[in-house]
Amino acid sequence: MRFLLRLLGVLLLVLIVILAINTWRLPSHQLGAVPAAAPVPVADSALARLAGAVRIPTVSTTDYAQTDTAQFGRFGRYLRQSFPKVFAQLKLEKFNDYGLLFTWPGRNAALKPVLLVGHYDVVPVLPGTEGKWARPPFAGVQAGGYLYGRGAFDDKASVLAQLEAVEYLLGTGFQPTRTLLLAFGHDEETLGRRGAGAIAAALRQRGTRPEFVLDEGGLVKTDGVAGIKKVVALVGISEKGYLSLELTATGRGGHSSMPPAQTSIGIVAAAVVKLEQNPFPARLEGGDDHLLDYLASEVPLGQRVVFANRWLFAPLIKKILAGTASGNATLRTTTAATIFRAGAKDNVLPIDATATVNFRLLPGDSAAGVVREVHRIIDDARVAVKVVGRPNAPSPVSDPDAAAFQRLHRTIRSVFPEAIVAPYVVVGATDARQYADLSPNVYRFLPVQMNQEGIDGMHGTNERLPVQHYPKMVQFYATLIRNSQ
Repeated sequence: MRFLLRLLGVLLLVLIVILAINTWRLPSHQLGAVPAAAPVPVADSALARLAGAVRIPTVSTTDYAQTDTAQFGRFGRYLRQSFPKVFAQLKLEKFNDYGLLFTWPGRNAALKPVLLVGHYDVVPVLPGTEGKWARPPFAGVQAGGYLYGRGAFDDKASVLAQLEAVEYLLGTGFQPTRTLLLAFGHDEETLGRRGAGAIAAALRQRGTRPEFVLDEGGLVKTDGVAGIKKVVALVGISEKGYLSLELTATGRGGHSSMPPAQTSIGIVAAAVVKLEQNPFPARLEGGDDHLLDYLASEVPLGQRVVFANRWLFAPLIKKILAGTASGNATLRTTTAATIFRAGAKDNVLPIDATATVNFRLLPGDSAAGVVREVHRIIDDARVAVKVVGRPNAPSPVSDPDAAAFQRLHRTIRSVFPEAIVAPYVVVGATDARQYADLSPNVYRFLPVQMNQEGIDGMHGTNERLPVQHYPKMVQFYATLIRNSQ
């Protein structure tokens, strides 16, 4: 017994030594002292221009034939009026009438260009929720330090800030060494194939290979992530894939007074419950590994020990991250039942019942693999599984150690010195996926400071942008363009 206790004591000591060594050897991925970015004067008229852009209801609808494309044309004319230097000195190409590609030729044509991306279409306002907005969704009104409206955050702020930065730099006589491309899509909210997809196809055909691509995605999160209460600038280095499946069961119908043991609705509902009760496994290597690498050196000692020894504490880390919906989404391929269709009358048994289930695929997973797993989990021959539309695979993971990422890192720290920079996987979809094969360095970052409450309003009621942060957005893009030369 005494020998066993001694052995356990020795093993515990060895474990403590290993944990301590790993923690002590933990490298910091944060850049040291970074000079502050040069100031960029941003007049009140810049915010007025953004407000004017919000007033144009450039709403994307799933059925493109039902989309009011006249508003897209109106938006293009508004940009021409608002940014005369950009339209006079940069080459503009249009794709499918409303996708916009600006080219600012650099002095050295041998250098790879930089591609900045954004989109100006917005999601609809849910019918019946208009009265819940603090300010009308397309009025472009400022109140309480915020600009309210669809697109104020996602993503007209980015489009307008990029144009403000270029307009400013043109006014100073700046001439880029490498070519700058600005690509603005008009249908990102409905898969982006007419806008970004068409622009990317043209660049692909021309053999254009950008040094890096930057789209929306992460942001400067002011209330921290993963239990860390610090300001964190999240830079997307990949984004999850997209797959929707229809689960369908067919019954005999008839009168509800003589029901079978399980109707088609019950069969499909049971299948959905099985999927919800059997989530896909959590994986740190799907992108959270890079996030933890960058955060590890910046956390208190106790957390640092945990992050530095993921070989031992991985289950604990997964449990912590899974404690919030946003954290859980970074860990696994997610499952969400979103649509249910069945029945027409309360006393008639339905014949067909169909549920639509949406999956967001973590890098490393595939649509075919998810379909196989869905069949295995449901394990019911009465349920037919059908792929809806065209799935999108997860984007390739860009290397956070690449020089292009470090340039972006330096720019972020120069504008937001209080922020920890960390790569992560974007759980939603952006236009960046359309350009993923053009460059190994595709990033997703929106230079705006926001807490979780503000992020939650992105597609919801009271979408808004803190007006005090908009000048920093313009400063960021101007600084990035200068740093990319």
